[in-house]
Amino acid sequence: MSRTRVHNLNISLDGFAAGEHVTLDEPIGGAEQLFARFDGRVIHGVHHTEDPFTIDRALTSLWGQGVGAEIMGRRKFGPQSGPWGDDDWRGWWGDEPPFRTQVFVMTHHAHPPIHFDNGTSFHFIDAPPQEVLGYAKEAANGLDVRLGGGPSTIRQFLHADLVDFMHLVTVPLVLGSGVSLWEGLAGVHQRFDIEVVVAASGQVHQFWNRRTG
Repeated sequence: MSRTRVHNLNISLDGFAAGEHVTLDEPIGGAEQLFARFDGRVIHGVHHTEDPFTIDRALTSLWGQGVGAEIMGRRKFGPQSGPWGDDDWRGWWGDEPPFRTQVFVMTHHAHPPIHFDNGTSFHFIDAPPQEVLGYAKEAANGLDVRLGGGPSTIRQFLHADLVDFMHLVTVPLVLGSGVSLWEGLAGVHQRFDIEVVVAASGQVHQFWNRRTG
């Protein structure tokens, strides 16, 4: 059965997972320090053996396993707002986006699909979470669907009770402001069984599995 998953979502001690104003220079809206320790090289598996094998690296590598499609919000795809311009923006990731699947970008403004040679395709969808998830599950062909963020998008899916698993990483820093994952979600933890692993880096990995029965 296909699951809806969140992976490697870094959160500050005060509950913020992104900054408020995304720009070309600050793709996480001023909250880039949340990812200062993030090793993006291992999202498709721990292959860089010259570095130590750590809990952080091992858990980060779960990001792509068993995933057949991704959903993301518009602010994760780019800094633009309102109608799309004519600047040929193709995302933050250059010619080889890491997804290697179909990606469904939630936006109120129409945009033609964008295709890359490595199997990544971006589709721009104006629809509520339930409908977007239906498109993504069809594209995933029995594999899981990853919610890539940002926090506002994940919050929408949590409100709609559509999330089956979350891997959250609490980073030992205080941002003071930003976009909260938890706003309006009091009691959401009651839907999940939660396990915690503390890494030597000081990061706390939480695994939220939807309760059954």
